Amino acid sequence: MSVIPDKPALEGLEAKWDAAWTEQGTYLFDRIRAAQSGREGVYSIDTPPPTASGSLHIGHVFSYTHTDVKARFERMRGKTVFYPMGWDDNGLPTERRVQNYYGVRCDPSLPYEPDFTPPFEGGDNKSSRAADQKPISRRNFIELCERLTIEDEKQFEALFRQLGLSVDWSQTYRTISDDTIRQSQLAFLRNLERGEAYQALAPTLWDIDFRSAIAQAELEDREQQAAYHTIEFPFADGSGSIAIDTTRPELLPACVAIVTHPEGPHKHLIGTKVRTPFFGAEIEIHGHHLAQPDKGTGAAMVCTFGDVTDIIWWRELRTTHDESLPNMTTIGLDGRFLPTAPASVASAEAVAWYGEELAGKTVFSARKALVEKLQETGDMTAVGKPFSHAVKFFEKGDRPLEIVSTRQWYIRNGARDAELREQLLAHGSELQWHPDFMRVRYENWVGGLTGDWLVSRQRFFGVPIPLWYGLDENGERDYDRVIVPDAASLPIDPTTDVPAGYTEEQRGVAGGFDAEADIFDTWATSSLTPQLAGGWERDEELWNLTAPFDLRPQGQDIIRTWLFSTMLRSTLEDRRSPWRNAAISGFIVDPDRKKMSKSKGNVVTPADILDAHGSDAVRYWSASSRLGMDAAFDPQNPTQVKIGRRLAIKVLNAAKFVLSFPVPDGAQVTHALDASMLAALDRVIADATAAFENYDQARALEITEAFFWTFCDDYLELVKERAYDRSDVGQASAALALRLALSTLLRLLAPVLSFATEEAWSWFEEGSVHTASWPEPLGIEGDTAVLSAASEALIGIRRAKTEAKASQKTPVSRAAISAPSAKLEALRAAADDLRAVGRIAELEFAEAEEFAVTAIELAPVEAS
Repeated sequence: MSVIPDKPALEGLEAKWDAAWTEQGTYLFDRIRAAQSGREGVYSIDTPPPTASGSLHIGHVFSYTHTDVKARFERMRGKTVFYPMGWDDNGLPTERRVQNYYGVRCDPSLPYEPDFTPPFEGGDNKSSRAADQKPISRRNFIELCERLTIEDEKQFEALFRQLGLSVDWSQTYRTISDDTIRQSQLAFLRNLERGEAYQALAPTLWDIDFRSAIAQAELEDREQQAAYHTIEFPFADGSGSIAIDTTRPELLPACVAIVTHPEGPHKHLIGTKVRTPFFGAEIEIHGHHLAQPDKGTGAAMVCTFGDVTDIIWWRELRTTHDESLPNMTTIGLDGRFLPTAPASVASAEAVAWYGEELAGKTVFSARKALVEKLQETGDMTAVGKPFSHAVKFFEKGDRPLEIVSTRQWYIRNGARDAELREQLLAHGSELQWHPDFMRVRYENWVGGLTGDWLVSRQRFFGVPIPLWYGLDENGERDYDRVIVPDAASLPIDPTTDVPAGYTEEQRGVAGGFDAEADIFDTWATSSLTPQLAGGWERDEELWNLTAPFDLRPQGQDIIRTWLFSTMLRSTLEDRRSPWRNAAISGFIVDPDRKKMSKSKGNVVTPADILDAHGSDAVRYWSASSRLGMDAAFDPQNPTQVKIGRRLAIKVLNAAKFVLSFPVPDGAQVTHALDASMLAALDRVIADATAAFENYDQARALEITEAFFWTFCDDYLELVKERAYDRSDVGQASAALALRLALSTLLRLLAPVLSFATEEAWSWFEEGSVHTASWPEPLGIEGDTAVLSAASEALIGIRRAKTEAKASQKTPVSRAAISAPSAKLEALRAAADDLRAVGRIAELEFAEAEEFAVTAIELAPVEAS
């Protein structure tokens, strides 16, 4: 036990107790205890691994506090809590941060420089031109990624410790460590062995800045300006033309068909052949149900590829009408038009013009050139007014995505597998969602999938795809000869490791092998966080003690990515949900109710808020919001944070006051007011416990806080005179009741106010409040009406003195209170305490329909 300070304060508690918890191993996962109790004695958490690419924001503090509150509650309830932390190191955000921080970019063709020094350190992480960045080898680039993420992770851990997260830091994992790479590669090889992973050459959503494929789950729509361009397509027989409106006229060289609705205004033209204006390719008009008869001219051109709808049309037309429908790519991986025109361009003049005017141009420049050409030839008859429409972007990208044909690796996700889709929906239904309405977002995502999960990325810092390809006699890749490593050899990097049966000299030569240079999408590794944290295929005992995990906490915006992908990997591997519960936090919004995001420039970093107000205050603000509900945060006037700070300070001061009354040996609760308070507290224990069990920490806090203020403002005032008076027979009862209430309230508030409660607990108890048992109802019989009636009377007496412009310490010669008969009985049980606190010489009661302080006579002031 520690000494009670003369003036309790919140300052310095974070550092003091973090050091103590670390030294004492307060939050370590007790493996022996867990093994003794078995799986049902463990509460395991699949903690979100924050992306180590910059700084944490106030949203992290918000959602991670929700998780920590639940972890602390379960620990006090007797569970052995498995609460790890992971760092999501690899991925595009990390690469971008490294590029801008060090002023470099990766060029895999360059040799490794052992003593490389980057041009500078400390870039502002804003977008910069690749031309201004120094090209370096892949290995040098990865080393910089490793260096920066490790430094970021240290800062993240320091902030999370300051926040008071009860994480077992010995269970920390990284998504790019050797163990992680091995498990991620092993899981993929099992997908491959079962036929769930496959490679395909197909239209791919492509980010031209990151030079990488993008998955459906990483897309977001952004409003962009566009305009309809009306182009006349002449019929092949010369009998006329059909007008088409398009927002992407630059894709005319890649136009492979026209579509119109089977019941639309052009249905009579279905099957008719037309020619692409100027370029002269012969194409056909097809009927398709996705063509909108009331949009534009009622017909649309199908290009390979302008948008996702083009992909759908192209695939379905190939299946139902014409298997030879070509895929004519015109835009390269750098976002510029390819050097030569597609083979279908029939006009020699057009082929030459393409090479001179379109080749090498950006999309914007190519559009301008083609519009001018079609206006010159008379094939473009109108350009409409600009309007705003939704365009697909990579969620972390800056320019619209293009669609190019590339060879990629996929994992089946139920988009084209009805049985798998039903399994995913069934597991989502079995999962307990908090709040329950978030389940719909998951179900809508599963039901709306249009393609399998693209898991390969053409990037550098990530988990290597563990494969090689056999080379034929011409030195070309034979994609049917995929060379798979033995699981025992993992982890591997195929760009440096050699497959069994080959030598390094056979790399890249005819008859030899070639490495898969792509890495996995970051979600392909993060989708395995239960396995990474729980020791899957690494520590069988730990896996059996933790899986399926009890809780997946996360934000609502990554249900479609992290939650779904983890559910998919678990369904494919174990045919079960990876968790029992999912707790979904809401967004943090600014005072104008706009979601905080880096792109909007309204993100608040938490360090200054924690320093200014204290961690308990910030934890209080976080815990006050229910799961799934958005919370407003105004850094200029954080009202809820200030309320939380006031509560934390009051906890310290109230504890100091209560502990000033020693509890005599053999003390018992004998006074009606004391029993009433403790009976009311029993209800609080029951209601708060039920709320915590139901993942409603806001309700638990609300219930506990309301009683705490009643305890401080009313009960403490009512009993303090009796508690001071050692000659009063009720003194022992008051002192004991105060001590019992303090012990209970500190434990009820401990999950939220982790530092103030620990400090106060240390003044009179051994060990940590966070490993103490959760309070159980004491079962002391008492009438809760006594405390509520006495509180109401105390308020009335105070008000009467205030209205008389007298101090609350002014003696009262006579006071009268009227109340209904039932309340009168309760008031009489607390009469002595009311007289003492009100300094009332004579207290009278009278029966009436309404409660009221009907008379109060102040004692005459003695002349000095």
